[in-house]
Amino acid sequence: MIKFQNPLLVIIILITSAVSAQDFKFGKVSKEELQEEVHPIDSSAAAAVLYRKRSVHFKYVLNQGFNVHINVHERVKIYNQSGFKHATVIESLYKNGGDKENLSELKAFTYNLEGGAIKKQKLDKSGVFTTEASKNRSEKKFTLPNIKVGSVIEYQYKIVSPFFYSIDELVLQYDIPINSQKISIAVPEYFSFKPNVKGYLAVDPKYKTEFGTLKVATGKSLSGGVTSTKELRYSINVTNYDSKSIPALKEESHVNTMENYRSAVKYELKYTQYPESIRKDYTTTWEDVIKKIYDSKYFGDQLKISKYYKDDLEALVGASNGNKELMSAIFSFVQKRMTWNSINGYSTDKGVKEAYKEKSGNIADINLMLTSMLQKAGLDANPILVSTRNNGVPLFPTREGFNYVVASVQMDGETVLLDASNKYTKPNLLPTRALNWYGKLIKKDGAFSTVNLLPKKVSKENYSMSISLSENGDIEGKCRTTYSDYDAYMFRNNNASTEEEDYLEKLENKNAGMEISEYAVKNKMTIGKPIMESFAFNLESQADVIGGKIYFSPLFHMALTENPFKLEERQYPIDFTYPRQERYVMNIVLPEGYEVASKPEDVNMVLADNLGGFKYKIVENDKSLQVMVDFKINQAVISSLYYADLKELFKNAVEKQTEKVVLSKITSDGTSESSEGGR
Repeated sequence: MIKFQNPLLVIIILITSAVSAQDFKFGKVSKEELQEEVHPIDSSAAAAVLYRKRSVHFKYVLNQGFNVHINVHERVKIYNQSGFKHATVIESLYKNGGDKENLSELKAFTYNLEGGAIKKQKLDKSGVFTTEASKNRSEKKFTLPNIKVGSVIEYQYKIVSPFFYSIDELVLQYDIPINSQKISIAVPEYFSFKPNVKGYLAVDPKYKTEFGTLKVATGKSLSGGVTSTKELRYSINVTNYDSKSIPALKEESHVNTMENYRSAVKYELKYTQYPESIRKDYTTTWEDVIKKIYDSKYFGDQLKISKYYKDDLEALVGASNGNKELMSAIFSFVQKRMTWNSINGYSTDKGVKEAYKEKSGNIADINLMLTSMLQKAGLDANPILVSTRNNGVPLFPTREGFNYVVASVQMDGETVLLDASNKYTKPNLLPTRALNWYGKLIKKDGAFSTVNLLPKKVSKENYSMSISLSENGDIEGKCRTTYSDYDAYMFRNNNASTEEEDYLEKLENKNAGMEISEYAVKNKMTIGKPIMESFAFNLESQADVIGGKIYFSPLFHMALTENPFKLEERQYPIDFTYPRQERYVMNIVLPEGYEVASKPEDVNMVLADNLGGFKYKIVENDKSLQVMVDFKINQAVISSLYYADLKELFKNAVEKQTEKVVLSKITSDGTSESSEGGR
């Protein structure tokens, strides 16, 4: 008799057996699927994909060539209201010139169990929408009707693409569990694609060869019509990715974008070779990618145009003393003159000359203009290709991997990073959207190098507070806060256009409904200087008064109360965007007639390799406490190898910051009410 020692293994085996036996023919939804109340493996799942099939194959059209056909079939179970969002499906469709991808043959139903019978409702045409997402992208969107807790939805459709040279990334993992999926790609022998796998799932593709036939024209009339054809037999290379019980990709705090870690396969075209034709190579190396981008009239050619800013640049050069001052002057000039139109891209939109005239443009318009002016001034300046945080990290050579460009200057052995699209940046302080690991610096001769974009300097928030604690648990006092570097940048971006009255209301709500007065702020718009904010406040019910004792957390409303890291294990890096430090120095005057009965012990924790640390210290004076807290993360991105230690650091920080000081009344003989038996 076989005994299973692992109950989870038993569940997986049972699910796998059930999935194997189940008929997933479209429209054949079972009562068992509708009756299921929770996912058997992931009880936290709001929804799950019961079955998913996506097949990619090529079809030949006489006189047109190959098109790519993508067939999609998915069946999804909704477990609770949080899963309702999975009843909305969005497909991104590419277009270029007169060519575009089309979605057709859409069928979709919602299934519910009503009175013991399966009721299904068809997706109406009114629930299908097409929107323009960008110049080269449209979106087909549909939402299934009559969604309830327990519903099963099912849909299928076909996408036909004329862009045979580009296959959309094949996603292997969702944010919800997938019970069973079958993904296949069938490629004619005339195309050679290289599969690039990312993510942490084990991928075990199966390969086979099939054969097909196509008709090609062998003769044409004077008007261009086909007069004769012949049939060709060709081989088809088929790759199948069949898998079961795929866990959800769990999102957690401090991630740039989960798309970097989602398991998927991206097919990159290496070359095509048709019968009786020469081989045509496509982009396969970073050298090829960089050259094609730089040689574009919307990139490299824009750096050569300079007449439009000649007079303004001459004035800046004449007024500057030394290269560092000149760099800062040119940067500040472009930053103040230009307004970003919220469009990314490494290719110019209006072109630098027109953008300069209109004083607005996309990222490339502004930062290629900046690079050109720096070069013309005699500085060693070059553009750097970047992928924004929400665009993911380009792991493989591809022009689509980049969607942004910044400027750089080599100065004193350092690469100074510059982005004039934001009004609150400065040299070596890029907008946070551009802080995505690395970029590619391009030089005129085609040479390029990889540049680390992550900030190394620690940005600081320093809080200095004097607080009086009353006998009823209310507090009042004064707070002075200093924000430097990225913390100052974030403050300006979030509050620059906010009226003071609105800002104070937001600040009061953020701080547990405190009442604020005597508010003042310095250097709010003085870029490069720390922001200094001060105010007086009072706040009720910050301590518990029980049985003649007062219990309170020394950080009061500012204490860290929840650990942002909840996963048992984490395979992807922890991204804090930039190194940061929070320091609190708090002087707490105790209520008259009370003294400290107990207080948290001091602690000093340091992460390995000086990645960060947490210090907590309380000094007891005559009638007051001085609390000093220092929480520091010294690296913008920390490897998942340190996840357990980092999680433990935050766990201890939460426990320590929420630990209570206990005050007791002093008796008439001058001793504490709790002094008997010692402390």
